[in-house]
Amino acid sequence: MNTSYLVNLLDKINGLVWGVPLLALLVGTGLYLTFTLGFIQIKRLPLALKLLFSKNNDVNAKGDVSSFAALCTALSATIGTGNIVGVATAIQLGGPGAMFWMWVAAFFGMATKYAECLLAVKFRETDSKGNMSGGPMYYLQNGLNNKFLAKAFALFGIGVAFFGIGTFPQVNAISTGLNNAFNVPIVLSAVVLTGLVAMVTLGGIKSISKVAQVIVPFMAIIYVLGSLLVLGMDVSGTVEAFKLIVASAFTGHAAMGGFAGATMMLAIRSGVSRGVFSNESGLGSAPIAAAAAKTNSPVRQGLVGMTGTFLDTIIVCSMTGLVLIKSGLWSQAGLAGANLTNAAFNAGVGVEAVGSFIVNIGIIFFAFTTILGWNYYGERCSMYLFGAKSIMGYKLIFIFLIAIGPFLRLETIWIIADIVNGLMAIPNLIGIIALREVIKSETFEYFKVKLVPSV
Repeated sequence: MNTSYLVNLLDKINGLVWGVPLLALLVGTGLYLTFTLGFIQIKRLPLALKLLFSKNNDVNAKGDVSSFAALCTALSATIGTGNIVGVATAIQLGGPGAMFWMWVAAFFGMATKYAECLLAVKFRETDSKGNMSGGPMYYLQNGLNNKFLAKAFALFGIGVAFFGIGTFPQVNAISTGLNNAFNVPIVLSAVVLTGLVAMVTLGGIKSISKVAQVIVPFMAIIYVLGSLLVLGMDVSGTVEAFKLIVASAFTGHAAMGGFAGATMMLAIRSGVSRGVFSNESGLGSAPIAAAAAKTNSPVRQGLVGMTGTFLDTIIVCSMTGLVLIKSGLWSQAGLAGANLTNAAFNAGVGVEAVGSFIVNIGIIFFAFTTILGWNYYGERCSMYLFGAKSIMGYKLIFIFLIAIGPFLRLETIWIIADIVNGLMAIPNLIGIIALREVIKSETFEYFKVKLVPSV
């Protein structure tokens, strides 16, 4: 089959999967949960942030890692190259208004993330090795009694871990970033990265969570501080960027240079799709990590889980978006993806090496932790489908794919990953909607009995 024909065909399929119906379902689910749960992402966000940094004193709590470690594992997969490259793509396609709609998607997505993490703890199981297993496949099976949807989700999850978000794009981003920033040969990057991934992932969730607890806060803080440095060097320009985001969200924006102009609908579609892709609310990935948390309260972990969407999109993605819009470079032809973000940071700092260093270091750390997080997601999906005996085989295949990742062409594989990732959302959203009464009853009972939960 002709390669260009295959790519065009996959592009069309991708457009159908990530079309208006799925985006409307994703945002609509969040909208429904927001009103049903009484705007939980506003009323309970202070409590959620408090719980995030509080120790669970329940000695009888079941689980493998702390709630914070479980969130860091989820964030390790969520905060990735999409926070740098994906935001640039959204703004180029939809104009500055796309950033506003990314915020809207994240706001409603917080309610969805709360619900799916709640269900993950509610319906989790202990596997044959004594570890916690949970996520959409388990609440689809145990809550909805639908093994077909559960198996479909798990199969799609392995596909994403092996052939897309979990491996090739991330490895390529790391090897390219190291080469650009430090002139490290691609082959050396492949060898070292493979060794590091093998050491961490063979240790399972406890090993992955230990690394995630160190790297995730570090990388996020460094990137946010670097972005604030750029934004703080021209406060008036940053204020103007905010104004442009809001104005463009409802009017579209006819931009300068080679940019042809963005309509309001294009801004909505670009912002919502890239926002959902970045924070993964509704896709069903984060609940897999949430199920490992040491807690007996589904609501508690749901609250902790929803802070992930807040941190990923409202904080980290906003930093990238504001720097890009403030620079004005988003409207110029010839720049795209990581190169566009690089140029925007360089322009903001005024020193090329400093701006490039912030972006490339961000890409390297973000990509590495995404590999770790998706390795765990794929492992749990493999465990569900094939049992504990499949885990070592899964890990060895994953490590092999990491080793060959820097040397592959990514175009076709990246499109396939987009398709399978979108397909993950369908069974997950069916489960959330079908189990909405469980979500409501758990939430109302928790806050009725424990208005001020002990932490």
